[in-house]
Formats: sequence, structure tokens, C-alpha cells
Amino acid sequence: MAAKSPWALAADMAAKTPESRNRYVDFLRMLSILSVVIGHWMMAAPYFENSQPAIGHMLDLAPWSRWLTWLMQVMPVFFFVGGFSNGTSWDAAQRKGKSYASWLSVRLQRLLGPVIPLLIVWAAMAAVAHAEGLSPQMIHVASRTALVPVWFLAVYILVVLLVPLSRAAWKRWGMTTIVLPVICAAILDYGFFALDQHGIAWCNYLFVWLAVHQLGYAWLDGRIHGLRHALPIGFFGLGALVALTQLGPYPLSLVGVPSQAVSNTLPPKLPLLALAAAQFGFLLSLEKPARRFLENHRAWTLTVLVNGMIMSIFLWHSTVMVLLIGLVFLFLPAALAFHPGMPAWWAMRPLWILVYSLLTAPVVLLFVTYERGTGAATAEPALWRLLLGCFSACGGLAFLAYGGVGGAGWLGLAWGPLLAVFCGVGVAGFGPVARLARKIRPKRR
Repeated sequence: MAAKSPWALAADMAAKTPESRNRYVDFLRMLSILSVVIGHWMMAAPYFENSQPAIGHMLDLAPWSRWLTWLMQVMPVFFFVGGFSNGTSWDAAQRKGKSYASWLSVRLQRLLGPVIPLLIVWAAMAAVAHAEGLSPQMIHVASRTALVPVWFLAVYILVVLLVPLSRAAWKRWGMTTIVLPVICAAILDYGFFALDQHGIAWCNYLFVWLAVHQLGYAWLDGRIHGLRHALPIGFFGLGALVALTQLGPYPLSLVGVPSQAVSNTLPPKLPLLALAAAQFGFLLSLEKPARRFLENHRAWTLTVLVNGMIMSIFLWHSTVMVLLIGLVFLFLPAALAFHPGMPAWWAMRPLWILVYSLLTAPVVLLFVTYERGTGAATAEPALWRLLLGCFSACGGLAFLAYGGVGGAGWLGLAWGPLLAVFCGVGVAGFGPVARLARKIRPKRR
């Protein structure tokens, strides 16, 4: 019997969806990640300058494009969707009597599993490039560009670890659990701008994204719903965003601009919270018509299909982009005849995005198995191992997102953060090292 196609498998899963499931949550998760992917593909601007290859950034080359980040910056959507999903799954785990360790193991498998093959591939490519004499700077730029998406994992995993506490706090104190992190973020922003205390502002990675994650609980428990509740929040967030960026000290762009010393994302600042409020309010005001639309079998099947490989798409899209740009520089320089920002350059963007998409699809299909539960630890993994592994992996991912895989070590690799991730994932019970250990252990008995 021939194996079913990915679409047929997704259609089978879609047909089994319980009526109680809020399909709009999955739809927003899909839209948020695909928006990030398209945004990255649009902002990368390869070109030749004085006959030398260069990769510019559209936010630098065309300052007007910074307004586009108000639409393309959708990480807040992923975090409040994550709050809804994590709250739902944790509540279900408690009703069934599952332990925190069992619940956490399932959540982490899908987050940490797909990142290991990505790092192995990049470590191998960087080692070969180093042996062939490629400059450390080029290895740094290429690998850092490709691995920037893993910053999200480092932060999101820490938020997931706190779900039992954040969910319990929400049930007891409600909206206060959103207000307090916002106040903390505002205090740290004041310290950043007025007192020049930049180091402490990195704590906003926790305060900002935890506040956004709590919004998902408000949605899940019906505290905010419908036009009457949602639209005022959306307009308030939009007004706050305009005020902060036009009257306050915050830059216009909602993603980092290479030429600007101050970024709204590095570390996160109040404009991201204002954006989160705007997106949360406006998107929730569309929930009823969107859920009716998702009753269509084809629309829901597409949503199920993409969500089944969403982390693989997110992690590999930049790698495909970097490798394609390198090949074009070498073998098809005529494709870069237009300088970034020219009308003809913008007209070519849809074609580039189509090519990126076509090349990303087989890569995702090759590695998506790591996202679907392969190599899960055990039914009752040791909690201390999960926690220790998470902290180690998150620390390594943060360094790799900032500096890439290149380094001064053996084979030209940054072994410290790489080993932190590999060992962390292994300790947590995922990945090839853990699978090998489970195969060997019975033989020793």
C-alpha cells in the first residue's frame, strides 16, 4: 500500500478534530510563523558593491520600510497563542493526574527536537568552510543569520517552564499577572534610557514575553472576548505604539536595525507590549468569522498540515535563504543586477520568495520527523534532568543566536555553546545521544 501524502495525513487528522478545539489558535500560530519567515526573506538584501558581494538589510537601505515591521513583527502573536495552548494542555494534564515532568517532556520534545539536526548541519558546514580557508567573518555572518531564529526557542522554553506557576498565578490574581510584568518592563526601560543601566534591561526578555504569554490565559478563560472587549484593547495598543515611537525615546522599527544603537527587541521594550495589545485586540475581534471560515475542511486541513511542521519551517527557512544567496553570488550574479530598494528590486521579491519556498519545502520534509516525537525521553522523565537540560540548551542557543557557530576553537567552531545545547538536549532525554544511551543501557544489564 502506497504511503499517504502529507496532505492526506493532514486531512485525516483534520477530520478527527474535536468540536471543542479552538481552531483559530492554530490558524494564528501558522500565520505568525509564516509572517516571520516572509519578513526575513524580504528584509535580506544581497547585492554587489564595487564588484564585491554584500548582504544589506532593507531596514537600513530603505528607512521607510521600518513601517513594515509594524505588520511583520508577529512574535507577540506566537506568545499569546502559546499562552492559550500551554494553559489548555496544562489544565488537561492536571485533570488527568499527569506529572509536571511528563507534561514538560511532551512540550519540550517538539521545541528542542528539531534544533539538533540544524546545529549539526551548520557545525559541519562551518568546519568545512574553515578548512577551505573561508574567512571567519563570513562564517560568522552566514551562521548568525541562519541561526537568529533560535533566540525565540531560548526565551519561549523558559516561559514554558514557568507555566504551572504562571497559570496558578493567573487563576488567583487574574489581570494583575499581566499588569505587574508590564510595570517591571517600564521600570527597566526607564533605567535603560534615563539611568544608562543597559545590563539589567535584559531581564525584559522575561517580563515582556511573560506578560504577552499571560494574555493567552485571558483569552482561554474568556476574560477578553468579542468586539466589545477586544477592539478597545486593540486601539489602545495602537495608540500607545504611536506615542512611544513618535513621542518617546523608542525607535520606529519593531525589529532590530543594524545601524541603530537602540533596538526595541534587543532587549525587548515597551513598544513590543503595545504591539502585543494591538494585535491581541484586533485579532480577537475577528475570532468569530475566522472560526466559521476554519470550519471549511480544506482551510482547516491546510492549517493542520502547516502546524505539523511549523518549527521545522521556522528553524530552516533562514538556512535555505543563506545558502541560496551564496550560490547566486557564485553562479548567477545577474540575478542581483538591481540595487536593493529600486522598484525593479521590489518587483523581484515575489519571485525570490517563491524560490525560497520551493527550496525550503523538501528541507522541511526531510527534517520534520524530529518535530513529531521521535526520541522522546520516557513516560516519567526525571524532572531535574529536564530542568538542567533546558537551562543548558537555552544558554547555548542564546549564544548561538547572537554569535553563530564560528569560533576560535578546534575546526573553527564555537564549541562552548554547541556542547551546551547538545549536552542539554541529551540530559533532558532527547536527540541522538539520548537515543543511543537508551539502546546501550539494556545491554549493560
